[in-house]
Amino acid sequence: MSLQSQFASENTHAALDIVLDTAYQGINAGNWAKLFADARKSQLEQFIVDMFAGKRINKSEDRPALHSALRNLSKRPVLINGTDVMPAVSEVWHRIEALCNKWVGVTDVIHIGIGGSDFGPRLAIEALAHAPGIESRGMRMHFVANIDTAELARVLTWAHPHSTRVIVVSKSFTTLETSMNAKAVVAWLKDSGCSNSQVAHAIYAVTANVTAAKEFGINEDHIFPFWDWVGGRYSVWSAVGLPIALQYGFETFQQFLAGAEAMDLHFKNTPLEKNLPVIMALALFHQQERHDIRAYAAIPYADALDWFPRWLQQLDMESNGKSIDRDGKPVKHSCPVVFGSAGSNAQHSYFQLLHQGTEIIPIDFIAVREPMSNRPEAKAHHRILLSNCLAQAQALANGKTASNPNDVYPGKRPSNLLLLPKLNAFYLGALLALYENRTATLGALWNINSFDQPGVEYGKVLAKPIEQALTSHQNDIVASANIDAVTAARINLLNSNN
Repeated sequence: MSLQSQFASENTHAALDIVLDTAYQGINAGNWAKLFADARKSQLEQFIVDMFAGKRINKSEDRPALHSALRNLSKRPVLINGTDVMPAVSEVWHRIEALCNKWVGVTDVIHIGIGGSDFGPRLAIEALAHAPGIESRGMRMHFVANIDTAELARVLTWAHPHSTRVIVVSKSFTTLETSMNAKAVVAWLKDSGCSNSQVAHAIYAVTANVTAAKEFGINEDHIFPFWDWVGGRYSVWSAVGLPIALQYGFETFQQFLAGAEAMDLHFKNTPLEKNLPVIMALALFHQQERHDIRAYAAIPYADALDWFPRWLQQLDMESNGKSIDRDGKPVKHSCPVVFGSAGSNAQHSYFQLLHQGTEIIPIDFIAVREPMSNRPEAKAHHRILLSNCLAQAQALANGKTASNPNDVYPGKRPSNLLLLPKLNAFYLGALLALYENRTATLGALWNINSFDQPGVEYGKVLAKPIEQALTSHQNDIVASANIDAVTAARINLLNSNN
């Protein structure tokens, strides 16, 4: 065996026919040995056991983090306070399947949610739109998240009110953007001539707060529950993923869950040295220790995964973007800034900075062996796509010397190559679960609680008095406990035009 092939094999790992190549990370055998030893010192293996066992690892909210139960198709008992949650999860599966068989003549589905209630299903609908072997059921799936009515207006322009169904998704059912958009869609249905009974027939909810959904006016048999032990950004595996089943069939949704379950079993049962989520987490951890990196990029060389980096931004930065650890102490490292978009488009955007910028920014290159269309030119295009992926990784790693400083590439820019055999529902589920488990691993390494998000709340609290001040139309607002002088001046500027 040549040194080159030996080096490649030592840095190549596989699970579920997904290949992870870390050869360009610049991590030698001694580094890896220390990383795995440090992971064990941080009690990572026990953390993994506790997470799947339903222990209350979300200490600040005193809850388990059991999203893995949502894709536990084998229905192994999962206990919380001595009660198996799988019968309740299975009941939701049965209801999703029944709804898929029930909806006939529906032309449009409007899915209303934001954050974790939006990113996962939106990503899956986009990613599977042209997946070989998956047939769409013909409905137009629309997503409304932003409180900006421009998004709502675009959707309502296309939807046919009398054959539209609406899914309102909110864990708490108190999210302001979601409730206001839901009320606007109800008003649109009524303004379009739908009777009260037709509106009631059209609206569904997915929530952990069934009482609030009923108070909104949604029929109880139209409410799909999930539970407080499911974090919003980990919830696509619950009824939050209902659009996947409705658009592509319940079997496709099951395959999505099956891929995630298979990755969970790999993460749970595989030694750290061969464990894909752990290896990816340790590679990033190493780059933080070595280069104090502040950002990393996820570049899927698959247009179908263009939404993946946006989903990943919430997963990583909402989970681990914290300055205090689980013991209330300042952290040494936490989540870097996450960005990315589909290659090869990304090469014509920010790759200049990746190659020749002053910061070292690690990259996850994600590629798919098979093309995502049956166009006659698909294979030729796909070869060029993959060639670009491999070439960019090589150039970033090896760099280039030249007499002209403008032509110098410093190199030593670390990257992973993650290679999927194909992009279907199974491998999409496996990919998302791989990154979920990697995020949890990083949280354990940093001693951060990856399952709460207190930092998103303060701005929401401050928005209420500001909204009241804007509603008043007064242009003499003064600073107060909740509105500082700069914001008061900005409110006056806005109100002066009303």
